[in-house]
Amino acid sequence: MPIRLSLFLLLAWCSFSAAHAQRDSLIKAIFPKGTVMHQNIPYAGDTEKKHLLDIYLPANATANTPLLVWVHGGGWMVNDKYADMSYMNSTIRDIINNGYALASIDYRFSSQAVFPAQVQDCNLALEYLYQHAADYKLDKRKIGLIGFSAGGHLASLMGLSHNNSIKDFYTDGKKPSFSIRCVVDFYGPSDLIALGINPPADTSLSNGRDALSLLLGAMVVDRPDLAKRASPITYVDKQDPPLIIIQGEKDDGVPNSQSKVLHSWLKLSGVPSELIVVPGAPHFGVMFDAADIRERIIGFLGKYLK
Repeated sequence: MPIRLSLFLLLAWCSFSAAHAQRDSLIKAIFPKGTVMHQNIPYAGDTEKKHLLDIYLPANATANTPLLVWVHGGGWMVNDKYADMSYMNSTIRDIINNGYALASIDYRFSSQAVFPAQVQDCNLALEYLYQHAADYKLDKRKIGLIGFSAGGHLASLMGLSHNNSIKDFYTDGKKPSFSIRCVVDFYGPSDLIALGINPPADTSLSNGRDALSLLLGAMVVDRPDLAKRASPITYVDKQDPPLIIIQGEKDDGVPNSQSKVLHSWLKLSGVPSELIVVPGAPHFGVMFDAADIRERIIGFLGKYLK
């Protein structure tokens, strides 16, 4: 190998390693001191880079720690299992300090595989956590979800569709063993038909092709059946787990009508649901890490997850 190429590869590797070390350091700084971290666990038994998850345990965790699973946002096509953490520092600390474990999962992007690959991956990750709960001091009977934007959509979809046994939502077509106790949904789309017909201002995230069409593999107007199948509101019924839904008043990525309609459907079906519309808040950011919102979330988890 030529010396110049060897030197280039060495410098590239050093830069890559330094970037990862810096990110790991930043992530560790978010969590309370003493948090036990298990990182980059392969949950699918393969070498796919998007089939990894992290587990974060309170310092004094014993057996049967309630688990909240973090599903990142990014239009179903960008970011990773560390996304959304940077502006939710205090919320993460409150979750850990109140005795909950946190697991953060990666899933395949829509640029790799169209829907339902993303929900299949998330359900597969949850099944891994259920089956290996004892290995990580987790309570497999107490699993909740927290998701942001596209992750909020996936978290709500998993929670609401679980009792419907949708075969295509599971990798092997078989309903898994776990159950979902509750869902925390931050500004996730709930009705993809409405979102596709009346797109928000900030809809083009991938070289001119909108995120929703990339997810479904077709325009909503051409395949409303796919959009309905991928919409959390499609699966609302009285057997669903409780939800708390948080969204910004000034959200230009997902209209807050999406959260309001989901909340209404849940209430009409008799499912416990709380809705928080944050005054002046955009699609994401530090305004969602406010003390009053954290208090509502911890109260919700204390009621339905502990």
